Amino acid sequence: MKKDEPPLDFPDTLEGFEYAFNEKGQLRHIKTGEPFVFNYREDLHRWNQKRYEALGEIITKYVYELLEKDCNLKKISIPVDATESEPKSFIFMSEDALTNPQKLMVLIHGSGVVRAGQWARRLIINEDLDSGTQIPFIKRAVAEGYGVIVLNPNENYIEVEKPKIHVQSSSDSSDEPAEKRERKDKVSKETKKRRDFYEKYRNPQREKEMMQLYIRENGSPEEHAIYVWDHFIAQAAAENVFFVAHSYGGLAFVELMIQREADVKNKVTAVALTDSVHNVWHQEAGKTIREWMRENCCNWVSSSEPLDTSVESMLPDCPRVSAGTDRHELTSWKSFPSIFKFFTEASEAKISSLKPAVTRRSHRIKHEEL
Repeated sequence: MKKDEPPLDFPDTLEGFEYAFNEKGQLRHIKTGEPFVFNYREDLHRWNQKRYEALGEIITKYVYELLEKDCNLKKISIPVDATESEPKSFIFMSEDALTNPQKLMVLIHGSGVVRAGQWARRLIINEDLDSGTQIPFIKRAVAEGYGVIVLNPNENYIEVEKPKIHVQSSSDSSDEPAEKRERKDKVSKETKKRRDFYEKYRNPQREKEMMQLYIRENGSPEEHAIYVWDHFIAQAAAENVFFVAHSYGGLAFVELMIQREADVKNKVTAVALTDSVHNVWHQEAGKTIREWMRENCCNWVSSSEPLDTSVESMLPDCPRVSAGTDRHELTSWKSFPSIFKFFTEASEAKISSLKPAVTRRSHRIKHEEL
């Protein structure tokens, strides 16, 4: 027999859930010290899933707070010329993101429920903040003199409740005799009663019907990357721009490159991809883009091989090396030290050589032999 589902009414704070992050950045129950339990109520998968999603929303806000308070980033509203009433999104930037003359690091996460500052919600909840968020990248970047911009490519729309449309019943017609109207009303009430009973059985807690209002020029991850490039990155003073892009973020970067090829080549020094899902054939990236990617990008992919071991590529784009893990969502965290080394070497190669392409090729060969 199916159990009655408890109300889909969850706390809106970590304390309300009785969880907190400890000094190691791990989510633990306040009273028991245990990690998060997904199957809180047996045989109620939908309820457990909704509870997990509610906790996920709190985690998103918590990470936003850490970006501002812990990493000293500023929250910048977009579109930059938005009216008071239109849907808006935001990105995060360091104070010197547009003025730092030397280096700028741009972070792009993958698709799904993650938002700015996160690599993987699952890692934040089940492992720790270091592996699941971009915070270690941001803190090290700032310590090494980079400006930082954190993109928010999945924040594409806001949700509002659908307005209820009142349909005038035919029984409202005053031309009908009262007796006929009453009979119709009775049938209508009976039909509604049966329908409501069926709805309650099928979906015990009917959730509000929502509609999506898309954010202008930011309605997809690809649009968002181009928008942030045009309005922020392209205006930045930095001589060297570096991208770290995970999973679908890699696809968004390649799309940006297709749309703004000359500008990207002129401004970007190196790109670190982590288990990127881009495809130069499907995305129709031209030969000049593929050549540039071979010289300036590296993709740390999920693999059981040791970190930085060369991995064969089926596609003629950037070199692929092992991220030192076969778990997709962990690839950014596991390749963290190698990515900073890659960026440092790319900067040095650019400074020390009048022929950066030749130097980068030799760097790539050295990198693949590690």
